[in-house]
Amino acid sequence: MPAPRKSEGAAGGAMQRAFAWPYRAILAVLLWTGVRPWQLTLLSLGFTVAVAWLVVTGRWFVAALLLLGAGLCDVFDGSVARQRGEAKRLGAFMDSVLDRISDWLLFSSLYWALAADGRRFAAALALATLVVSLLVSHIRAEAEAAGRALSEGFFQRLERFLLLLAGLAVPHAMLPVLIALVVLGAVTVVQRGWGALSQARVVAPDDRGGVARS
Repeated sequence: MPAPRKSEGAAGGAMQRAFAWPYRAILAVLLWTGVRPWQLTLLSLGFTVAVAWLVVTGRWFVAALLLLGAGLCDVFDGSVARQRGEAKRLGAFMDSVLDRISDWLLFSSLYWALAADGRRFAAALALATLVVSLLVSHIRAEAEAAGRALSEGFFQRLERFLLLLAGLAVPHAMLPVLIALVVLGAVTVVQRGWGALSQARVVAPDDRGGVARS
């Protein structure tokens, strides 16, 4: 079994080393049972819908447990697809779209719960986190559409997931978690924006439709 892919974010290396053997064991079981990648993708979305409902209804610790399940499904759908030789552009596209829907569900439910509880500053941070997370993904998508690889960033989906998990599981931790999500997410937006601009300066189309290098 292959090792897990390393995320380019701050926690990527540590998570890859810590969960190499559990990852291989779970992947082997999933391949043995014959589960399909799309089933894991839909299960992850189902978990996320349940997490959003639990957040709105105030059962945050249970929401954290289900969020862990959603995260595991999100990790292994791509892994199973690659091992079965079923990794296709359509599957990657759908996975990316459902990831954005999951972000919307999670942070919108947080905004709803916090606003209903009168915690306006924290609710505003939840909304800001949603905007920042979408920007991080959008900048990468635009760069890839232009034919440029753009995977760098200090704070990516894995780091957002781990912090949100901590915010839900640890009492009274959500406000500092949201502050960190906004600040570190904004740093990543700047990193990716700068990376995209730097690549655009290196290779840019000239006025005659050719390529100008600087």
